Amino acid sequence: QVQLVESGGRLVQAGGSLRLSCEASGRIFSPYAMGWFRQAPGKEREFVATVSWTGRNTYYADSLKGRFTISHDNAKNTVYLQMNNLKPEDTAIYYCAANPTMNTMVVLTNLYEYDYWGQGTQVTVSS
Repeated sequence: QVQLVESGGRLVQAGGSLRLSCEASGRIFSPYAMGWFRQAPGKEREFVATVSWTGRNTYYADSLKGRFTISHDNAKNTVYLQMNNLKPEDTAIYYCAANPTMNTMVVLTNLYEYDYWGQGTQVTVSS
């Protein structure tokens, strides 16, 4: 089993920045693709960003390109989500997800492709 623990969420004013972290631990024996998703109250969980094991490939939700940046530190088994110019509509619980894969370049955008999930971290953006 792989455990994922997110951190970094908090209340921030519109226009501010946050960096979320997600640390993986447990039985990590293979490369894995990682991603961030978010879920606002009353809405479905949606894709935010994904990064390959190598970190060379990334992919973002179209509406978030240019404001969010995902990165992966393999040595620390940690994935980050840098969020800039935050808007009230970014308010949500942000979830980290991981899926083992032998393809070190793959990125995954569908939440059903992920086997492991963290418990989420709350991001609230005030106007």
